[in-house]
Amino acid sequence: MRIGVFVVAARFPGQEPGHVLANAVELIAAAEVAGFDDAWIAEHHFMSYGVCPSAATLAAVALGRTSRIGLGTAVSVLSTQHPVALAEQAAMLHHLSGGRFTLGVGRGGPWVDLEVFGTGLERFERGLGESLDLLLGALSGDPVAADGEFFRFREVQVVPGARMRPVVACTSESTVGIAAERGLPMLLGMHIGDAEKAALVAEYEARGGTARDHLAAGVAYVADSTAEAVREIKESLPRWLEPGLAGYVPVDGRPRPSRHTPEYVDLLTRIHPVGSAEHCAESILRTAEVTGIDRFILLVEGLGEHRRTLENVRRFGAEVLPMLRR
Repeated sequence: MRIGVFVVAARFPGQEPGHVLANAVELIAAAEVAGFDDAWIAEHHFMSYGVCPSAATLAAVALGRTSRIGLGTAVSVLSTQHPVALAEQAAMLHHLSGGRFTLGVGRGGPWVDLEVFGTGLERFERGLGESLDLLLGALSGDPVAADGEFFRFREVQVVPGARMRPVVACTSESTVGIAAERGLPMLLGMHIGDAEKAALVAEYEARGGTARDHLAAGVAYVADSTAEAVREIKESLPRWLEPGLAGYVPVDGRPRPSRHTPEYVDLLTRIHPVGSAEHCAESILRTAEVTGIDRFILLVEGLGEHRRTLENVRRFGAEVLPMLRR
């Protein structure tokens, strides 16, 4: 079982972005010391939900500050980037880190990012398969060329070359199918429970997918008792989620998805490892049994105070991780 931290670089009200980013790097270094296997970094644009617009850049800094822990992007948004340029960045990080870097990609959303970066709604809606195939070609070590709807260019040799297999964030059956057709592992989000995750894994296998190293995201906070942990998360997490989720701006005027924050936080505390050390371990083991997934990335920034985040990481490493590795 591999357990990693999910680093969103979450900005709570009143926090300065530069401090949030510096704290994110310190969090990753602390996770390495605490015994976590990986740290996965999120990418967001033009909003306070997360202040990291380049997961690969933050991963590069963190790789330079650590020596053992794996680093990954969760995810680099493929709909707003050129796949070959992203492959070049991934290859550099792969070589510079001695193989500690994993590229995670996703479709993203119909947000204003598509307008700002000029890629457009059409590529978001129809271009994931083409973009992913081009990315895979650029990470094959062989020359790559394109003659598709969204990309056309002559054959080139990507330098530095690297053979890498990305992870794909999947939130819909269509994306599950795209990942399955290419045999790529899935990253399943923290907004769904064990039954929904198991259903997506079953759908993946029904579509011929062969990967078994899927990942599940969740929220993690350990306290003396489950009641204490749940209470503290319910008090703190809405301060980040409420303004953060409001920052999603659709590119085409469609209604912005709304989510009742207290209900969402209540869901997160029920389906994820939020509680005593024993409860946290049981929650992860139950998810692994129901879904068959044994790789987890856990959001540990839910308290909103850097000192308490570091305490959560250290305590989780000391009290929960040993129960998962018996």
